[in-house]
Amino acid sequence: REQPIFTTRAHVFQIDPSTKKNWVPASKQAVTVSYFYDSTRNSYRIISVDGAKVIINSTITPNMTFTKTSQKFGQWADSRANTVFGLGFPSEQQLTKFAEKFQEVKEAAKLARDRSQEKIETSSNHSQESGRETPSSTRASSVNGTDDEKASHSGPAEAHLKSENDKLKIALAQSSSNVKKWETELQSLRESNARLSTALQESAASIEHWKKQFSACKEENEQLRGKIEELEEQCNEINKEKERNAQLSRRLQELETELQDKELELEELRKQGEIIPELMSECESVSEQLQAAEKKNKDLEEKVRTLRTEVEENKHRQTNLKTELKNFLDVLDGKIDELHDFRQGLSKLGVDN
Repeated sequence: REQPIFTTRAHVFQIDPSTKKNWVPASKQAVTVSYFYDSTRNSYRIISVDGAKVIINSTITPNMTFTKTSQKFGQWADSRANTVFGLGFPSEQQLTKFAEKFQEVKEAAKLARDRSQEKIETSSNHSQESGRETPSSTRASSVNGTDDEKASHSGPAEAHLKSENDKLKIALAQSSSNVKKWETELQSLRESNARLSTALQESAASIEHWKKQFSACKEENEQLRGKIEELEEQCNEINKEKERNAQLSRRLQELETELQDKELELEELRKQGEIIPELMSECESVSEQLQAAEKKNKDLEEKVRTLRTEVEENKHRQTNLKTELKNFLDVLDGKIDELHDFRQGLSKLGVDN
């Protein structure tokens, strides 16, 4: 009779019956949640099965309300099951689709309830009208008819009245039973509304409590963040100090190695210090030799100076000699030319003679 009209997957939760505040998971993982429609009863149900266990069996009534408490979580209260169901969806889009379907099914359930009430009212009205018509017809026949007609029609009329009275009694019994059912249903709805109001009040109080706890946690988180920042700064300082210590340790090792080298050099200098007197004597002899060499060098420098002056004088003399030799050569060339001319003259005279 029932057919699924919408199916999705979600994590199922139920409100804790003892505290009415905390959520208890009804499934370890996401399960299938479906809307079912019963055509014979004209009713809608939300059903979810985890393996062989039925975790949701909730008949939707017009008084139910599906509430979105977050971007991916929604809930509704079921007075018949005396619990509150919660669904956690993997995305906000799936939650929106489920909420829209809940509203649609709720409207359909409301229409079905209104139609059933209209049918009950029309049936009761028909029964009351039939009951009213029967006495009026009998009264009309008794007023308009003669005594013979009264005598002849009194038997069938009484039978008809009895049957109509029996029908009215049955209709009244059904209506009284329906009234009792509606009263019990109304009482259950009132009780469910009272439970829901108390649950809402408790949830509001829990929300305020959680808000306070959230603000306290937020302040504590801010304090912890400040402490973490301080600790990070201290860690940075500690790391810097570690680096400085490492540099100092490396420098200390370098200084130790340098100290060892200096100690070795000092030992060598001590060994060499033992030879210093010999070296001093040698140095004195060398200094005496150096002084003698310096004297010789001075004498040689003076000789070099005198030689340089002599060389300069010789150069000057050579230049003078060169000029004198050139002049002499010029004079000699002139004399040679004169002698050549004289010879030619003599030769001409010899030829002539």
